[in-house]
Amino acid sequence: MAELRAVVMRPDLERLGRFDAVRVRSRFLDAYVPELTRVIVVDGADAGLIAVRPERTETWIEHFYLDPSLQGRGIGGSVLSTLLAEGPAAGPFRLNVLQGSPARRLYERHGFVQDAADEIDVFMALAAPGRDAPTAGR
Repeated sequence: MAELRAVVMRPDLERLGRFDAVRVRSRFLDAYVPELTRVIVVDGADAGLIAVRPERTETWIEHFYLDPSLQGRGIGGSVLSTLLAEGPAAGPFRLNVLQGSPARRLYERHGFVQDAADEIDVFMALAAPGRDAPTAGR
């Protein structure tokens, strides 16, 4: 899964001048918590993963990676819809995505809005129907 992360994130990290082959894998391995992670299986084969990390006042969606050969087929949208239907463990759902990443469109289609940003990341929160995104609790 660390290798999948490296493959999926490489184009965006290279575009941002931040790709480091060792660091991209070690950051995943340092933060990986098996009991918070679900493996995405497509046609009987491991195809990706998604992690959900509850905190006291919010629930973070992390490590959402799908094999590039399967992207653009609605699989990521289906996974995200299923997860969102379960509801957050605490507070709003939050996530971050790299600046300029096409994955941002997926999150926006599901109701996420930008909450904050820096030169590398865009932080997003799922807005409640009819309301703006909650204020960041980071």
